[in-house]
Amino acid sequence: MAFSSSSSSSSSRYGVSSGGAYGGGSISTWDRCTTALLLPRARLITLWLAFNLALIVQEPMKKIASVDAATGGGSMLGDVNISAILDSFSVSYDKRVRPNYGGPPVEVGVTMYVLSISSLSEVKMDFTLDFYFRQFWTDPRLAYRKRPGVETLSVGSEFIKNIWVPDTFFVNEKQSYFHIATTSNEFIRVHHSGSITRSIRLTITASCPMNLQYFPMDRQLCHIEIESFGYTMRDIRYKWNEGPNSVGVSSEVSLPQFKVLGHRQRAMEISLTTGNYSRLACEIQFVRSMGYYLIQIYIPSGLIVIISWVSFWLNRNATPARVALGVTTVLTMTTLMSSTNAALPKISYVKSIDVYLGTCFVMVFASLLEYATVGYMAKRIQMRKQRFMAIQKIAEQKKQQLDGVQPPPNPNPSAGDHGHGHGHGHSHGHPHAPKQTVSNRPIGFTNIQQNVGSRGCSIVGPLFQEVRFKVHDPKAHSKGGTLENTVNGGRGGPPVGPPGPGPQGGG
Repeated sequence: MAFSSSSSSSSSRYGVSSGGAYGGGSISTWDRCTTALLLPRARLITLWLAFNLALIVQEPMKKIASVDAATGGGSMLGDVNISAILDSFSVSYDKRVRPNYGGPPVEVGVTMYVLSISSLSEVKMDFTLDFYFRQFWTDPRLAYRKRPGVETLSVGSEFIKNIWVPDTFFVNEKQSYFHIATTSNEFIRVHHSGSITRSIRLTITASCPMNLQYFPMDRQLCHIEIESFGYTMRDIRYKWNEGPNSVGVSSEVSLPQFKVLGHRQRAMEISLTTGNYSRLACEIQFVRSMGYYLIQIYIPSGLIVIISWVSFWLNRNATPARVALGVTTVLTMTTLMSSTNAALPKISYVKSIDVYLGTCFVMVFASLLEYATVGYMAKRIQMRKQRFMAIQKIAEQKKQQLDGVQPPPNPNPSAGDHGHGHGHGHSHGHPHAPKQTVSNRPIGFTNIQQNVGSRGCSIVGPLFQEVRFKVHDPKAHSKGGTLENTVNGGRGGPPVGPPGPGPQGGG
């Protein structure tokens, strides 16, 4: 009976009645099975909780380790955590908004240091220079508490992506590129007061309009203009950060054809349709070196002119030599002028070198024209000489013909020769026969003119013209007329040459 009561109490503790299907020794077997099932579940729950707790604790430790690895152990400067300072900048910072938005404009200071000037082209009207470009502005959102040894933070170029920077551009830029060997040539410095310094190395090809009126003795003024692309003067104002010393030029800057005379800075305000913009300008003045053009153009062209003058000392009958020399110098000057202008832009105004080369060309061409003029004048003089010799020969032939004619006797001795004091026989058988008088001295071209007036004989006219002889008729003379007999061809007409000093007719 005791057994049954005991069994009854055990059954009631485990929730099993004594009148059930289980009875007797089945109660101890159930206890063992239940215990075997509950213990593994509790252990699994405990292990799961422990694993999650380990993950929660390990995650911050991983972040700290990654920061230390990224900074190479330099995130701590004494008791100062540099990484924490940089990370604090990203808290509630919007790089899309300028500093002091809605307030006063941001003042951006600018400095430049020119390292080299590689080219200055007259044809393209541009120049290329390599320089350091630095900008300075203040962003209060990047200010931090000053700590010993941590007044300025120097960070890499990647940090620029996390902060606001001015949208500066070069107005007259034609081409530009950044230097990235061996890394990007750029850095950022953040002062504890929030002042930002950005330095970058650039190579820019900028336009440079040139005036070549005095080429090659000219001076050119090239400039670089700096301006904000999107912000007006209400948002950004540019200034030269160090005043007159904001722009520096290296003493090693040199160009083959130019020398740098100096530079200057200017600040201005530009008014456009979208608003008023602040602009800075750096102007660099160049002067051209004359050495190249003196050797290649001025001296050779002067020697060509001197060579063309050699033809003045050559015999005018040396036609091949003088013509070859004149034509060669003219063609050489033409080639020199073409090659000089080929290296320059096609401009419409006259340059200084054009005046010089044009003068040289005129002198060379004039020497060739001089030979042509001399040849023409020599030929004309030769023709005049031949004409004179021909007229003199004809005059001598006519003299010989007249010397062979005997004068007939004059039947009327009372009708003497008018104007002649020499006594000659007169034929009485022919009262009306004309009397012919001929000079016995040699007849030249001038003498022919004189004999016309004194003897009554005229041979006047140029070569291949008719020669006239005037023969006095006593009756005709008494009537005031003359009888003209034409020797060559019997053609009439007045004498070609001027009349002689003597009387042409009677009286």
